[in-house]
Amino acid sequence: MKDASHNQDEDQNNRRVLIIDDHPLVRESLKKIIQKEPDLTVCGEAEDRDQALELVAITKPHLTIVDLTLKNSYGLELIKDLRDQHPEVQILVLSMHDEALHAERVVRAGAHGYISKQEISAKILTAIRQVLDGQIYWSEKAAARVASKIARQPHSIKKFSVDLLSDREMQVFELLGTGHNNRQIADALHIDSSTVETYRSRIKEKLNLKSAVELFQYAICWSNNPKL
Repeated sequence: MKDASHNQDEDQNNRRVLIIDDHPLVRESLKKIIQKEPDLTVCGEAEDRDQALELVAITKPHLTIVDLTLKNSYGLELIKDLRDQHPEVQILVLSMHDEALHAERVVRAGAHGYISKQEISAKILTAIRQVLDGQIYWSEKAAARVASKIARQPHSIKKFSVDLLSDREMQVFELLGTGHNNRQIADALHIDSSTVETYRSRIKEKLNLKSAVELFQYAICWSNNPKL
């Protein structure tokens, strides 16, 4: 855990930002960008859920920037913890994952915005300020997808779609798609192997898949093309 040092005469009106990412280079890049702004300050850095929750309680940030994939934990679970324990804190998700699926999911979990890591330099300050001002930040691509879903009639929505999966089922599905077996998934999510098997059964039912082989093949295909 790395807590940002503060000068005693630092402007107390600055809005505090806590960076939560397991890549030191990403944290450093974000810190350099944010610290150049006269009205913003980085109040701390964390690389996993436990460190993040501890620092939020200590530094009381106005905004947290959260990566979806953290050291020994998942950002989606942290978002839910922050929403429940610190509802006053704004949450901006920064991720390498495809926003076409994850942007809507993280906002449903309690985040206030989603930005791709490919857009750090160009749009991160816009995203930070928009979220701090109480608005939702989405890219044009993600906003268009959500608008399209709302506009569709119920009968036109796919009966079998990954959008039907719960957050935990989605995590299991993504790990399957990257070649993880039940034991590895259980270790990654801190659950029992039997629980993983239960999630797999639910996923197969929701996606209308008949066997473990079909599930594995579909998960692999989806990981390479999330628009399936």
